Amino acid sequence: MKKIFGLVTLSLFAFAFIGCGGTTTTAAPTTAAPTTVAPTTDAPVTGYEIALVTDVGNIDDKSFNEGTWNGVVEYATANSKTYSYYRPTEDSTAARVEAMEAAINNGAKIVVCPGYLFEEAIFQMQTQHPDVYFLLLDGQPHAGDYNIVTADNTHNVLYQEEQAGFFAGYAAVMEGYRDLGFVGGMAVPAVVRYGYGFVQGAEYAADELGLAAGAVNIKYHYADVFWPDTDLETKMDLWYATGTEVVFACGGGLYISVVAAAERTTSGVVIGVDVDQKAESDIIITSAMKALTLSVVDALTEFYDADMVWPEGLAGETALLGVENDGVGLPTVTEAWRFENFTIAQYEAVYALLVAGTVVVSPAIDVAPTVTLVTVDYDA
Repeated sequence: MKKIFGLVTLSLFAFAFIGCGGTTTTAAPTTAAPTTVAPTTDAPVTGYEIALVTDVGNIDDKSFNEGTWNGVVEYATANSKTYSYYRPTEDSTAARVEAMEAAINNGAKIVVCPGYLFEEAIFQMQTQHPDVYFLLLDGQPHAGDYNIVTADNTHNVLYQEEQAGFFAGYAAVMEGYRDLGFVGGMAVPAVVRYGYGFVQGAEYAADELGLAAGAVNIKYHYADVFWPDTDLETKMDLWYATGTEVVFACGGGLYISVVAAAERTTSGVVIGVDVDQKAESDIIITSAMKALTLSVVDALTEFYDADMVWPEGLAGETALLGVENDGVGLPTVTEAWRFENFTIAQYEAVYALLVAGTVVVSPAIDVAPTVTLVTVDYDA
């Protein structure tokens, strides 16, 4: 098994593809890798060849935006490309279109967009700007009707979040936790797949350990926010106070509220999401990850190797990344592996079962997974 989350060495895109009005601030053009990029309202300077437009967060959100931005920075600095980011002035399709227009006016040849919130914006932009190329992560373009239309100047990347969630739930139960929690930002497809995968992983571990029905309990909740929230923090205080041991915090910056509540306990812990969030707190015991940075690097490599167009197999197509191409998983580097009982060998063994198809994690989001050993409170 290739350990993409320990030492990255292989290209994801060597595998088959399957078809997730105001002032816009920009960063100064650069070919160096800044630790932070300070926005400026100065007159725009053309020449930003690679542009990233953020969703509702910023490039330092320790989650989806940051993981994507790191891929832009890594590729651009290694290949002497200018790059910048643009943050929409509000959470709307119109604002996202405006930010993308600003990027194109400033010279962007390829625009990278992290998240399903860009689906309608890219649907518009791919037609209006046929000579500009778009990389959409975690979504597919449509006009609001979910009738997917991906033009040849757009390439989409989706991830099998249900598999990453499965590993998180499996690891939690194998470690010895019996009272679990899942908090999603909103009930959007990617978040639901994480949550339902978490339930399936806990069920599989309970069966493997021979636990009695009801031995594992999961509180399940959608917070309707992707950022820190006082009401959510209060709920997490209650969860931990009434026996919850570990919470899978799945939704941008909301993990901050979950971590704050856990840190007020003597033993409560948290599972992070999207990227390795180990640096945010010692009580984040693992993270259910997508290979965001590497998938951006690989897509940009394919784009530039094809003389700045999407090559056949990517143009107008959607890549689905999961265990078969190391697109999801848990971090296995020493400093991120904070389990005392669950071992890397056990993780690799169950990972191999998913790769082989011996264990199949359902991606369905229209109905909750059927479980017999785990009790799930979806109204917690």
